[in-house]
Amino acid sequence: MVIKSAIASDAPVIHDLMIKAFIEYKNENPQSSALEETVQSVSNAFVQGEQALIAFEENKPVGMVRFQIKDEGLYFYRLSVIPEKQGKGIAKKILTYLEEHANKVDVTTILCKVRLSMPKNIQLYNSIGYAVYSEEVLHNRKGINIKVISMKKEL
Repeated sequence: MVIKSAIASDAPVIHDLMIKAFIEYKNENPQSSALEETVQSVSNAFVQGEQALIAFEENKPVGMVRFQIKDEGLYFYRLSVIPEKQGKGIAKKILTYLEEHANKVDVTTILCKVRLSMPKNIQLYNSIGYAVYSEEVLHNRKGINIKVISMKKEL
């Protein structure tokens, strides 16, 4: 597996991986806002300072993560692995690479938010050293409340 830093022109690949991975949540209430994103919105995020990593197997993209470096640390989101490759450790490899990237840029904390209704994601992050540090209710654009937990890992 090869993991590479993405560039703005990778927006279509990032979007495709994200949609394939998040489609399993299309029946969630509310549906993940990831499914409403477009190639243009991903591209715009790059212009605004977002970064991403893409994982490749045999030169085919199989997973990605988007992230930003903020005052409190490196905040990642939209971790995506295509359905046929899920459960094979790809997400953990992407997150390990993300930790290595954080170390290189002198960031000592990695953070994320996870819907409380996604126990397998919470379990994944717990298994590699992330801990819950807060719980909150977010209000989406449609006025629907979403219970989330914030998790972090100190490097």
